[in-house]
Formats: sequence, C-alpha cells, structure tokens
Amino acid sequence: MLERQRHKEILRALAEKKVMTVGDIVGLLHASEATVRRDIRALDSVNKIRKIRGGAEALAPAMDETVAAPLFEQSQLVNADKKRAIARAAVDLCEEGEPIIINGGTTTYMMVEFLRTRKLQILTNSFPIAEQLIRRSENQIILPGGKIYREQQIVLSPFDADIVQNHYASKMFLGAYGLGRQGLMEADPLLIQAEGRLIGQAEKLIVLIDSSKFRSRGSLILCPLTRIDTVVTDEEVEKEHIALLNNAGVDVIIAPADAPAHAELHAAAKARNPTNSTH
Repeated sequence: MLERQRHKEILRALAEKKVMTVGDIVGLLHASEATVRRDIRALDSVNKIRKIRGGAEALAPAMDETVAAPLFEQSQLVNADKKRAIARAAVDLCEEGEPIIINGGTTTYMMVEFLRTRKLQILTNSFPIAEQLIRRSENQIILPGGKIYREQQIVLSPFDADIVQNHYASKMFLGAYGLGRQGLMEADPLLIQAEGRLIGQAEKLIVLIDSSKFRSRGSLILCPLTRIDTVVTDEEVEKEHIALLNNAGVDVIIAPADAPAHAELHAAAKARNPTNSTH
C-alpha cells in the first residue's frame, strides 16, 4: 500500500475509534511495525494526529476531508468474484427504460459490465460508474452535485436542496458497510445523510452485499430491515441470516458462483490508479 493510502486509512480509522495502538494499525494496514511508527510520526509532524505512547489518537475536530469508508482501489478486488455474481443478478432485476439509482461502491460498480447493453435512466453518485457507462453504453446518466471524495470516488452533498429531491427511481441499488438485526449500517454520518436522501427517492431498495458483510457492524444505522425490499448476496450466506431477512419481509436472492471478474474491469481500475498494483 502506498504511503498516501496508508495515511488516509489511519485518519479514517482514528476518525471512528479516536485512539489506536501501533498493533491496531499494523493489523489494519497489514504493514510492518516500523512502517506504522514512521507513518504515525509523519502524520503527527503535520498536526493531523497526535502521537502517544504506543500508538496515536485523533485530533478534534476530525479531518473533514476524510470519509469513514474504505478506499475504492483497496476494496475493488476483495471478494471480486462474489461481487460480480451479485451484480449480474442485480442487473437482471432491471427493466428496460426504467429510472434507477446506483449508489457508489465496489459491488455496485460491478453492475457496469452487465448494464452496457441496457438503456436505463441512471442516477449515480459514483464517478467510476458514470465514467464507464457514459463511454460504453447508451444509458442516460445523471450525477448529483456535491463535494468530491477522491479516495472513495463518490460525490456527496450535505444539502437537501439538490437534484436528488426532484428525481424518482423505481429501484435503488446500494451496498453497505454491514447488515444486521438493527438494519443497514454505515460508518460515517455524511454517508448516512446523503444515502438516506437517495433512499427516499426510490420505491424499492435493493441491497447488494457479499456474505462477509453480515459479520460487519457499522456505528450508524442507515435504515431498518423493513425498508429493504431485496438483498442480493452470495452462496456462502448463512441460513440464520436468510431467516433474519425473511422474517423482516425481505426477499433474498442468492447469486450463483461466477467466473473471475472481467479483465476490462481490472484494467479500468489499474488505469485510474496506475501506481497501485492491488478496490
């Protein structure tokens, strides 16, 4: 992982946890202790964090350029085969010409490959999704206004008065930090605010998550299970999680195992960040 990316991950994690040990950060970054200590000293020297004995702590207020979400390039190839299968099953739910919303994320990004032959009206806050569909499809693409978060490659706005309030969608497709009994979870207040407005414009909410997300827990609830219409996940989802969703009235679609992600998607990811060999 590049130094700039390591620093962003440390800032993101400290914005949520406030205090972390060197060991915590080593586990987060999968880097050596020497590298982590060097990163802590570097961030401390420019007053972005405070170096403490055995670790680091966040400064107040938290860094306003950081959204508590994983970097796009780092997450894109995690469980890529499962994400591609989930994305293909999700696109099968789309009807030609209908207006939909696709929230930014690495699983929803995988929908691009299967949307290229469609003609839909798509509102998305994801730069990579918009870029690929504009270049390689006949879909109508709408981008909302707001602030660009480069590391997550999304556009977010804290304001209520934007194009979103006038947009209708029959379906919204989105991923999430986690999913549990409490509902759909995220880890950042700005994501909650922006995504909540998008959800309010859609009739049906379709959540795309691989089975690992049932074990993740964010600190904020985006919406309850009762707001979700369908969850599309992979074959490794546990029976207890299916039962949890069914009991809440949520339909579950299990995407069959797929072949490795399309080479063009990997090439597009590499082209956006040529120095990163690894979301």
